[in-house]
Amino acid sequence: MNQQQTPTKTPVIALTLGDAAGIGPELIARLLSQPGITDGANIVLVGDPWLWQDGQATAKQTVATQPVTSLAEVRTRPDQHLPAFLAVDTIGPEQVQRSQAQAACGASVLQVLDLCMDGAKRGEVDAICFAPLNKQAMKLGGLKHEDELHHFAEYLGVTGYFCEFNTLGDLWTSRVSSHIPLKDAASVLSKERIVDAARLIYQSLQASGTAHPKVAVAAFNPHGGDGGVCGREEIDIIEPAVRELRASGFPVDGPFPADTIFLKARDGQYQAIVTMYHDQGQIAIKLMGFSKGVTVQGGLPVPITTPAHGTAYDIAGQGVADVNATFNAFQIARRMGAARRPPAA
Repeated sequence: MNQQQTPTKTPVIALTLGDAAGIGPELIARLLSQPGITDGANIVLVGDPWLWQDGQATAKQTVATQPVTSLAEVRTRPDQHLPAFLAVDTIGPEQVQRSQAQAACGASVLQVLDLCMDGAKRGEVDAICFAPLNKQAMKLGGLKHEDELHHFAEYLGVTGYFCEFNTLGDLWTSRVSSHIPLKDAASVLSKERIVDAARLIYQSLQASGTAHPKVAVAAFNPHGGDGGVCGREEIDIIEPAVRELRASGFPVDGPFPADTIFLKARDGQYQAIVTMYHDQGQIAIKLMGFSKGVTVQGGLPVPITTPAHGTAYDIAGQGVADVNATFNAFQIARRMGAARRPPAA
């Protein structure tokens, strides 16, 4: 192997275009047109060539890329100042009707994401950042799980605890239950799940660059249960979990009533909040910064991130999509991917 072919320590970040009927292709074109976007990242875009051209046209951006024929080529290519482009053939333009959830779009998303995860399994990809997808389209296209995170976990052979993080700048949230009916949320609460969620978000924040995060745990019931009058989950489940975490040396406090804990976090007292169910944290995070939030798939062997918003079918093709959340998702993937690479010599 000559010097030009020596693998670099710069992390390889795989990008995908997301749902073909949504704003994903436009967002990736805007992202890759940002000055200095390849600094500290060896980027490979994986997608259908016509869809990539369509995204650039919608964004009114022309992005130079370097073609590759496999993910294995990306790490050793001599010039990494341009994003690499791995062309695939997963969907045709005649199969896409913009702004609608369609089986062909969902199947395309799954095929591209699986290809990127295969690269991660082989050590060719250090992190994945995907443009917005649509769960309905993915289920129409063959998704067998409740959401993409469970698909990722099964595909990557995860047997331990995993959960979705939602992030806004320096504030991250995890949740004990996710995409299930609210009526079932209490039934899945357990001390073990809370302990696992708190440990995982603490370790993931460290991997993303926060050296000493402080973690708050939300209550489940209104007013934190009012001493058991308004529910005993705090007494029987959440408080014992917090005690176990603190005894293990983790900087964890709580439980705090969910309608006040985000005020403390907003003021910088905590960098992470463990919430008990989906909307308990999502409403606050999206209200605080809908156009900036990021979803991190926690507990997987490879970092996977995406903007927290969806496919925005209502504005697809109009050229007005905001790239902030996609940029933030990419930066988290870059930092976490770098943490998995050996340090520079």
